[in-house]
Amino acid sequence: MFEALAAAPPQDLSVGAQLRELRRQARLSQLDLALQAGISQRHLSCVETGRAQPSPSLLHSLLTTLDTPLELRNRVFLAAGYAPRYAALPLDAAELAPVRTALQHLLQANNPAPAIVIDSSWQVLAANSATGALFQLLGLPLEAIDQGFNLLASLLAPGGFGDCLINAEEIRQVAWQRALREAAHDPGLAALLARLPCPGESPTPPSLATPLLLTRVRTAGGELRFLSTFTTFGMPQDITVASLRIEHLIPADPETWQALTQACASLAASDPG
Repeated sequence: MFEALAAAPPQDLSVGAQLRELRRQARLSQLDLALQAGISQRHLSCVETGRAQPSPSLLHSLLTTLDTPLELRNRVFLAAGYAPRYAALPLDAAELAPVRTALQHLLQANNPAPAIVIDSSWQVLAANSATGALFQLLGLPLEAIDQGFNLLASLLAPGGFGDCLINAEEIRQVAWQRALREAAHDPGLAALLARLPCPGESPTPPSLATPLLLTRVRTAGGELRFLSTFTTFGMPQDITVASLRIEHLIPADPETWQALTQACASLAASDPG
């Protein structure tokens, strides 16, 4: 199954061969890429065939045009004989203090709607208080939020968030397909997927009654419905920053807003801190 997706070019390929493979995966002709990168098709052809050595600035332009993940860009620079351009700082590094501040601001601003920060492996790194309130409504352990959990595993494996979904087949299929695309460039995520159960096809086609696929969860008080949106950092220059995204679960109806608002208030009242 993994072989069916476009994967990262092998590391032993020349820089030209790697660029050619990335261009093909992007479904661009040489002329298309050359026009978008602002170079001649002849020069691009010479780079891909090894007759011309690309400069660092040309590599940067081509890889940016192809929207290549930063880790793959480092590999292409190495293949060309240049030093890697992009670092992968730990999230607690002093240089990423503005990033951490921004994440906390976005999480808190999303209350009373749940929001979580996840990395490229779908590991949950932080969550707002509304996420705890939702876990409480679903009967899931709050300790999982403090200890960190993997969202993909929680969706696909038994005993997690996926079991609380009314439309589990639809959501699991969407999550699986997205993770499968991302795993083409992420060996760690590919290894995680290999350990998780592949969701079966939904017995019924997705409903087109709403413009978005809703996340529908089952609670003791009834059904809650959410829209899902993602926030990422624009123009990242660090691999860690590029891997981060915030998933927001926005209540899709007044009843869900009311349930989350009340649950957040109850959780705050029970917190001795």
